[in-house]
Amino acid sequence: MRTQSTTSRTIVIVLASFVWGFLPPVQPVHCGEKVLIYGIRMIPFGTDATRFSRAGYGAGGQLVLPVPALLDVFAGVGGFEYVNLLSKTTSYTDPRTSLRVDQETSQGFFRLYLGGQVGGHGNGFLRPHAGVNLAVTYYSFVIDVVVPDDYNREQEIRQNLTNEGRWVFGYDMTFGLDLNFNTVSVDGGVRYVKSFSVPEQLGEGSEHIFPNYFQIYLGVGIPIDL
Repeated sequence: MRTQSTTSRTIVIVLASFVWGFLPPVQPVHCGEKVLIYGIRMIPFGTDATRFSRAGYGAGGQLVLPVPALLDVFAGVGGFEYVNLLSKTTSYTDPRTSLRVDQETSQGFFRLYLGGQVGGHGNGFLRPHAGVNLAVTYYSFVIDVVVPDDYNREQEIRQNLTNEGRWVFGYDMTFGLDLNFNTVSVDGGVRYVKSFSVPEQLGEGSEHIFPNYFQIYLGVGIPIDL
């Protein structure tokens, strides 16, 4: 009986070793490298800000790279975002030609930023984080006059009346919470955005520009392996 028991254990060990050889290797623990794609609601902040300007909406992308030498607590961050501050079309009829003429006005906020982030990594489900970034921001204001062709849009007549823009420097402070679902994460939070030497207004009819904005963002993070 003892011989049969020993033989059975030997067969089980051999079969287990054989099956183990075909199993995929255990993947290393993911430490938080990710690409974040997010939507933004940006609100002007300051005295009378909401009286002279409105909230804008936009989107952005961000790359988060934890630093292993710092125990993955600190990460380098870089990204970009665009927020539409104004978009409207005013139509009127030319009295001489009786053609419909559209005046298209758009104002944008484009930002490139680079900085650091503390937290938001590891394998937990709740991953709070905070960070500071330096940034360059481009404020744009464009007015086009368009004589549309209702049958063939490619035949429309377009003339640019105004194309103003200004690059400025600034920074931001971000506070967020990342919900880790392993294969994907949901990241949301608030961001204080500050710019220096901003133009008060880029042209007649444009939204007033303020040096301070608050952003509320929500996005989806996709883990990457580098």
